[in-house]
Amino acid sequence: MIEDVNHPELVSRVAATTGLTPREAARVVDDVLAYLGETVEEYVRRRHSALQNRGMHNTEIFPALQREIRAGRFRAPELSERQLRRLVYG
Repeated sequence: MIEDVNHPELVSRVAATTGLTPREAARVVDDVLAYLGETVEEYVRRRHSALQNRGMHNTEIFPALQREIRAGRFRAPELSERQLRRLVYG
C-alpha cells in the first residue's frame, strides 16, 4: 500500500514529519489505527495472553488488567475481576 486511501492527509503528515516514505507512513497509520480501534474485550484477551506468556498467573494478571484499563485509552466502565474472567474464558 502506497497511501492509506481512508486517511491520505494523515499519511502525508506522518511522512512529512517523520521522514518516512509514504508506504512506511501508511503502514504506521494502519498500525496505530488498528491499535486504537481495539475493543476492551480484544485488549483484555490479547493482554491476558501476553501476560500469561510472560509467566504471570491470573492472581496477578486480572488486577494488572484492571489497572491498565483504568489508565488506558478506553472509555469503559470499571470491570470487576469476574467480568474480566468472563471476557477471557467466556
